[in-house]
Amino acid sequence: MVRIHIDPSAPEAEQNSEKIQRAISKLRNRQLPPVTDPTVYVDDHGKKFVTTERIVTVVEQPESRIPPDEKLYNDGVLDFKFLRSHFLRQGRLSEAQVLAILNSAADVFSAEPSLLHVKCPAVVVGDIHGQYYDLDTMLNLCPDLGSTQYLFLGDYVDRGDCSVEVLLLLYAMKLNFPDSFWMIRGNHESRRMTEYFTFKTECRLKYSLDVYNAALRSFKVMPIAAVLNDQFLCVHGGISKKLRTLEDINDVNRFRYDFPSSGLFCDLVWSDPSPEYDTSKGDREPLFRPNTERNCSYYYSFTALNDFLNRNNLLGVIRGHQPQDSGYRLYRKSETTQFPTLITLFSAPNYCHTYRNKAAALLYDGNTFNIKQFEASETAPYFLPDFMNVFEWSAPFVCEKVIDIMMCLLNVCTEDELSEGTKVAREVEEEEEAEVSSAATPSAVNSLSLIHRKVLSKVNMKAKLAAIGRTARMLNVLREEAEKMEQLRDAKNGKLPRGVLMNGRDELHDHLKSFSDARAADLSNESLPPVQEELDRQEEEKAMRYKQFIEEGSSDVESDDVIL
Repeated sequence: MVRIHIDPSAPEAEQNSEKIQRAISKLRNRQLPPVTDPTVYVDDHGKKFVTTERIVTVVEQPESRIPPDEKLYNDGVLDFKFLRSHFLRQGRLSEAQVLAILNSAADVFSAEPSLLHVKCPAVVVGDIHGQYYDLDTMLNLCPDLGSTQYLFLGDYVDRGDCSVEVLLLLYAMKLNFPDSFWMIRGNHESRRMTEYFTFKTECRLKYSLDVYNAALRSFKVMPIAAVLNDQFLCVHGGISKKLRTLEDINDVNRFRYDFPSSGLFCDLVWSDPSPEYDTSKGDREPLFRPNTERNCSYYYSFTALNDFLNRNNLLGVIRGHQPQDSGYRLYRKSETTQFPTLITLFSAPNYCHTYRNKAAALLYDGNTFNIKQFEASETAPYFLPDFMNVFEWSAPFVCEKVIDIMMCLLNVCTEDELSEGTKVAREVEEEEEAEVSSAATPSAVNSLSLIHRKVLSKVNMKAKLAAIGRTARMLNVLREEAEKMEQLRDAKNGKLPRGVLMNGRDELHDHLKSFSDARAADLSNESLPPVQEELDRQEEEKAMRYKQFIEEGSSDVESDDVIL
């Protein structure tokens, strides 16, 4: 082995030694980057978030435990205060506990007459529509239960995110105060409406269809109207041409899952005041005319309602059923009493996350009306639409991006090259068959096969791109389905402008600038839903549009047309 000796006194060695020493010195004295805390995240705007804490502090940590019966019941009595706070933390009950509450409430309703008599002082509440956190806000503004009467005018479920929780809390209060807490039936407390809207799906996803069926049994035995202080008829919708006296209400057979398509029972929950009710034009219109907004029941005029009030010695009618920008509306006054003949209450603020309306509840002590207005709760958690979980919501977005990446990787040929490859493939295939049939040599066959494989690779690439294109269109539909916040449609052409739903709820809010815009866009959802046969036909048509859009990618079938 040859050893090389370097003289340390040599200039090069001395220079190298100095360089090494300087490098070591720099390493020792270098300024180390600050150690980052992995539990702290800083966004693009410099705002810090501690990942071990809740980002939205006003929303409580969800409760994951099912409470035992000992906690739910206090000395054998359902603890509605515990239930109220438990649901505020997004807690659940066991299915057995839910069924017990629903069945117990149904037993209480069954023993009550169709027409209730409510004394003063009283709180009258309009539609809730599954907005649990807004119901909690309203209860905080009103007197304690037990110290006053409470009367709810129906529509407890559908369209909101927490219909089950709303229903269970109200039933728990009813069981605690059966003689001072009253509930009457709205048009959404029926099988047809809850199947068409969200309540059935919510019951199935949160509990089971047994819970849904138990809720339906409680709906069908609910009272359908009330008289407040012997002065006001309280009902969900309004009067009927077949309603002569108050006693007619007690003659209605209310024990049914769905309302009839016409008649007194239908009108009590579906009718509306005429659009010209407050105008002088209303004096010349018919007493009752078909309700074109609801596709059932009637509009009643000021004259018709005034005749009913005089005939039954009443001051007015208090009802729900219609969203109001201020949460309430006082209609035209009687010429004899100078009191509003009709009052509409709506107690679901920012209805469907879109209307931007206030909500209201009415307090009446027998002499004075006090209307409590309130706005949407700021402590409500965010819920994904249609009760989706984060994986269902995210999958179409992620898959669509993956498909985009795959398309970029595979799209290595131009459309002309692919078309040429298809034509050449047919020619090569014909030539190869001719050569093989004429006993060509093995080398010739191998040569032709090599050419064939090269051309077919282009053809296969085109087939792959076509398949990925179909998948991309399918995922595009799924993504836009996920982005759909509410089934709102533009009154002019039956749908919102393209792109509005793509950007989610905030974009939807920007488009629907006012209460009247949202009301007009949502009007189709306020009517009686189609019968099941019609719904099945619509689903078949939708499936055909899906197939055409995915398979053909037709330019005359846009993704927004598929999502109807």
